[in-house]
Amino acid sequence: MDPRLEKILKLPAYARMALVAVLVVLIGVGYFFLFYSPKAEEYKSLRNDYQRLETKLVQDRRIANNLPKFKAEYEQMQKQLDQALSELPNKREIPTLLTSISSLAKEQGLEILRFQPLGEQKKDFYAEVPVRMSLVGPFHDVVLFFDQVGKLSRIVNISDLNISSQGENIRVEILATTFRFIETNQGK
Repeated sequence: MDPRLEKILKLPAYARMALVAVLVVLIGVGYFFLFYSPKAEEYKSLRNDYQRLETKLVQDRRIANNLPKFKAEYEQMQKQLDQALSELPNKREIPTLLTSISSLAKEQGLEILRFQPLGEQKKDFYAEVPVRMSLVGPFHDVVLFFDQVGKLSRIVNISDLNISSQGENIRVEILATTFRFIETNQGK
């Protein structure tokens, strides 16, 4: 027999028990660091991935179940966009729109002293087309003109309103701004 083993066997029982306990602890520590700990980390990582994918699956199923609703909502929003775009004339319609604003003023019996289109100002997907106007006429006719402009199918903002008296009539200086849709192929 090996002399080292004989030496261990001749030790008292409590020393042999302590040696066995140390050996068991060393084997346990070795097992923990070499096998259990890496597998526990891998398990934890896989568990997190599983939970993340499970959550995504639940969300995707919820979306898939509501797909007809989302499609209907998309179609409704598309209709609203088309309607909004119909209120923004394209470049060809701007002269017609400006002519109709001028005609509305004349129909209301207003005298047009100035009708000065200003430079177009491009924004994100639309451009502002301002026109400086000076009108003279009775107050009631001016109000009716503003009402008629508000009823146009196109968007026209009236701003920079300046009213002054001119005999029995009033003189109105305004900035009428309409808007034009910029085609995506036109750029900014």
